[in-house]
Amino acid sequence: MKLTILASLLASVAAFAPASTGRVSSQVSETKGDLQDLAGKLNPVVKYFDPLELADSYMWGQDQAFTIGFLRQAEIKHGRV
Repeated sequence: MKLTILASLLASVAAFAPASTGRVSSQVSETKGDLQDLAGKLNPVVKYFDPLELADSYMWGQDQAFTIGFLRQAEIKHGRV
């Protein structure tokens, strides 16, 4: 009886343990120049188009690479990519 209770407790604890996914995180740091090059390759007619000049802004006192990364993540999160 004690063994059964112990086994059920261990099984329930294992259900809440984090699973290792084996993912490797990578950081993408791009500058405005990288965005301009990529835009020229992807759409040679329009090329680079940033009417609000968001790539030139510095959000929350961070550098330009942080701002571009934040905006890219927001576009992915909200389904614009």
